[in-house]
Amino acid sequence: MTAEKRRAPAGAAVLRGEITSAIRRALMQELAAVGYGRLSIEAVARRAGVSKTAIYRRWNSKLDLVLDVVSAAASRKLPMLDTGTLDGDVRLLLLVVSGALGHPVASQIIPDLLAEAARNPQIAGTLQGALKDYQDRIGKIVIGRAVERGELPGGADPRIAADLIVGPIYWRMAIARSPLDPAELDRMARAAVAALRVACAVPQDDLA
Repeated sequence: MTAEKRRAPAGAAVLRGEITSAIRRALMQELAAVGYGRLSIEAVARRAGVSKTAIYRRWNSKLDLVLDVVSAAASRKLPMLDTGTLDGDVRLLLLVVSGALGHPVASQIIPDLLAEAARNPQIAGTLQGALKDYQDRIGKIVIGRAVERGELPGGADPRIAADLIVGPIYWRMAIARSPLDPAELDRMARAAVAALRVACAVPQDDLA
C-alpha cells in the first residue's frame, strides 16, 4: 500500500464520532441547566471539552445543533413492545414513557423546548414532526399487533390511539410534574386499554 493510500483524510473530512457524541451530551446537559434562551455555543463547547470550531464544523448555529439533537433523540427506536397482550404492551409502553419523562435531563428540557416552540416556528415544526412520527410508531407497534391478535378491530387511528395511551401520562409528569407509583401506572394502563377498545369500536367517521 502506498503512502498516498495510507494517508487519512484531513481538515473538514475528519469528524470524529466521539467528539460529536460529546457535543450532543453537552448540549442536552446545558439545555437542562439553562434552557434554550440562555444556551450558547461557548458553554456547550466548554462542557464538551472541545473548541467552538469543532461545533461549527458540524452545525451552523445554536438552532441547528438543538434541532439536530432533538430530532435524533425523538427518532430513537421504541423498545420491543411485544408482551403477547395489548394490556401488557400498553403497560410496558407507559413504563418506558414514564422512565423517559422522569429522567432529570428530559424533565427540564421538554417543558423549556415546548415553551420555545411557541416563539420559534422551526423548533415547533421539528417537535411536531417528531411527535407525529412517535404517534405513528406507537400505532404500528402496539395497535397493529393488537389487531393482528384479534384484541382490537382494524381501522384504528394511530394518532388517537397514541393520545389515549401516552396523553394522560404526559399530562401527569410533564405538565403537572407529579410522579407515578407502580399502582397508579397499572391503573392508567388499564384505563388506556379500556379507552382503546371503545375508541376502536366506534366508526372513525363518528370521531371526526
